[in-house]
Amino acid sequence: MIDHLIHFYRKDTVPFRSLSALSDGEAMQLMHDLYIEGSIFWERFKDPAEYLQTRRHIEQWLRQEFIAKGGAPKESYPIYMILGRSKWLLTAADAVTLATTAEIQVPLSLFGEGEISFTYPDSMISMWLATQKDPAYYLPDYHGKLFTLSEIRAIIEANGLPGGTWGTNLPSFVANYIEAQVWDHAPLFAPEIAK
Repeated sequence: MIDHLIHFYRKDTVPFRSLSALSDGEAMQLMHDLYIEGSIFWERFKDPAEYLQTRRHIEQWLRQEFIAKGGAPKESYPIYMILGRSKWLLTAADAVTLATTAEIQVPLSLFGEGEISFTYPDSMISMWLATQKDPAYYLPDYHGKLFTLSEIRAIIEANGLPGGTWGTNLPSFVANYIEAQVWDHAPLFAPEIAK
């Protein structure tokens, strides 16, 4: 079983931050500063206004779904991470992304069932795929759904990480990994998390 999460952030910035903690103006400025054309991670901020509107909508959906499944979020927004190191992460990163991105590994054991949720893939892409329902890419058992810790463990036990035996049909520019949403931020600042 995958036993860690990976948090990616821009080098020379502070990890475990969220746009949702900022005012709209501050968030827009930060996205403007983070945007890098041609970077698989940072190009998503090309249209900050659209990104922020979509992100806030998706976070409301994530929180409601998590509560409906018995989650007990301590925060109004999550910190985003990736479960394990998927094949996509090993092959998709471009030179610009590698040069500007740092990572921290966080033990999955720091979080209980009511503190963390998951989507496949990235929550914004998952909802987009569920809305579009393009038969070339849409997986109704995964897209547009939120999973608990026990549910995602069962999926990984049965299938492994996406990009191996399942979830292989997404275009290469789509982030093909399992996203984790951490709803209790306190464990991220524990001494065992090296920053």
